[in-house]
Order: sequence, then C-alpha cells, then structure tokens
Amino acid sequence: MSATPPASLWRRLAAASYDLLVLVAVWMLVAALVLAAFHGDVDVAHQPPLYHAVLQAALLAATALYFAISWSRGGQTIGMRAWRVRVVGGDGRPPSFLRALARFGVAIASTLAAGLGFAWCLVDRERRAWHDIASATSLVHMPPR
Repeated sequence: MSATPPASLWRRLAAASYDLLVLVAVWMLVAALVLAAFHGDVDVAHQPPLYHAVLQAALLAATALYFAISWSRGGQTIGMRAWRVRVVGGDGRPPSFLRALARFGVAIASTLAAGLGFAWCLVDRERRAWHDIASATSLVHMPPR
C-alpha cells in the first residue's frame, strides 16, 4: 500500500462528475464524426441499425481510451487532477495501458451492478473498489502542493 491515503468514495464520485463533463464534449465530437461518416444523412425516424452499432462502439472506444490513456500516462484524468486523486499500482506508479484498460472494463461492470462495485470501497479496508482489486491498483488522495 502506498504512503498516501486512499481516496474516499465522495472524492471518486466528485472526480467522476468532472470527467463526465469532459466526456460529454468527447462524445459530441465522436457523434459528429460518426454522423459525418454516414454523410450526415441519418433520418431520426429511420436510422439504419449499422449507424447505432457504429455510434455505440465509437462512444465506448472513445470513453475507454480517455480513461486508459489518462490512467497509464500519469495516473490521472482531468477530473482526478481537480480532486487530487491518482491511480497507482503496487509500486506507486501509474498502471500500464493494458492494466488501465482492464480497470476500465471492470469499472463498467461495477457501474452496471447498480454501483455496487464502487460502493465496495466503503467496506474494503484499503478503500478499493472492484476495479481497483481486479487491476491490482488503488486510488490515492494526493496531498496539496
């Protein structure tokens, strides 16, 4: 365990709410690009199934890349920087890209399980959520500079 204290659930949620704002902008850009790929010719009442599949896959990929790249290249997303939390591995360094991607995948499952994976940090001695445990990472609260 790192010398820095684990991040609380409220800090995790506060950082996630900031990241949601960033993601909305990313999603709008991705949706615009997918719409452009379909020549901007999608009728709301008669959208082709392929459009939905491509849009959903692109949104999921963009979200996964946002988190995995941020976590592996410094341990923080934009929201995590604002709330002074960082993802670290057992050695105190940011996780690898693949470990960060696995962390994201389990975080999705944590969310889909009615948030129980996140709430798990309330009962875990080290305040780890399911995705922290699965990826051998932890979220720590950084001291002010």
